[in-house]
Amino acid sequence: MALMTYAQAAALALQHEMTADANVIVIGEDVGRGGIFGQYQGLQASFGAERVIDTPISEAAIMGAGVGMALAGLRPVIEMRVVDFALCGMDEIVNQAAKNRFMFGGQGRVPLVVRMPIGIWDASAAQHSQSLESWFAHLPGLVVVCPATPQDNYSLLRAALASGDPVVYMEHKTLWGLSGEVDVSQTATLGHASTLRAGADLTLVSWSKQVQACASASEQLAAEGLEVELIDLRTIWPWDRDTVLNSCARTKNLLVVHEAVQAGGFGAEIAASAAEATGCKIQRLGAPRIPVGYAPVLEAQSRIQAGDVAAAVRLMLKSSR
Repeated sequence: MALMTYAQAAALALQHEMTADANVIVIGEDVGRGGIFGQYQGLQASFGAERVIDTPISEAAIMGAGVGMALAGLRPVIEMRVVDFALCGMDEIVNQAAKNRFMFGGQGRVPLVVRMPIGIWDASAAQHSQSLESWFAHLPGLVVVCPATPQDNYSLLRAALASGDPVVYMEHKTLWGLSGEVDVSQTATLGHASTLRAGADLTLVSWSKQVQACASASEQLAAEGLEVELIDLRTIWPWDRDTVLNSCARTKNLLVVHEAVQAGGFGAEIAASAAEATGCKIQRLGAPRIPVGYAPVLEAQSRIQAGDVAAAVRLMLKSSR
């Protein structure tokens, strides 16, 4: 076990994968100097500029090159800086990476990982603060991952590189400095959620940075005698239906919390699946359908805080008793 940040854990995962497999490369803007969040720190010095490749500012060109590299047998890690910028490379992701294996009968594989940090980036306004995981979950052919801790950012990044398919890897923009213990021997399986807290009163499902707000809310509620079962989904697609639905069947109550806009968010998929399978009581908690504001008072309107989660749980349990 070692104490490291979310960014350091990702860099260490890449170091291990690049050491083990010469086909693993990195491509993107500023990766040579360590990336804008330090998530590639030291890699170009260790593996050279031919494997940690700095590119011009063109997301479409970066994604197109990455898809071609993957089809040629490499295993590229493609840096998009933030998900908001990745929108300039959507055709290469949606119509090339996601569909190639299906359209050509499995003759080609696209084993790439495209890193698209999500979430509200403090004081960075509407074009740098989006959570778009549901867009990519909607697309057949893509795996979508949202790590919430340094341990998961280490283990899930290694699992993503081993998957053999295109993975949209969505770290949170403000988690890079989060510290935690990392066990390099601990593996992760894509599609498996983590139950962080057991409880009998309500199932609380979240992912990415919102797991922190949910954990804090769970502590508050426990002091009031309300026990929630907290599940970190970790992988948006495939998502762990068994863990979530088994919990919902026991607690009879489900609250899904995400930072993304509530309308059309991935929480709706979880809610509909739980309703169909268990008939439990369901609520969703997400951001209003507004652009994230630059001014702190406006930005706050898009944030889901621990108090909001706790209040939603109390209201649900009060009305069900």
